[in-house]
Amino acid sequence: MTPDDDPRPVEPEPPLPSDCCNSGCPICVHDLYAEQLQHYRQQLAAWKERHPEEPPAGAT
Repeated sequence: MTPDDDPRPVEPEPPLPSDCCNSGCPICVHDLYAEQLQHYRQQLAAWKERHPEEPPAGAT
């Protein structure tokens, strides 16, 4: 499997300060982001196991 067939996961974008209404919603955008970030980290760890030869993101 090549990186072209199995692209590196993309980190989710953090919410903007204006995305939160600060009204104590049961599910806040920050909660959703934390879940997305955890999923991303799991997916990235699995991807790195499949592609140990790939340099870290941003490496030249």
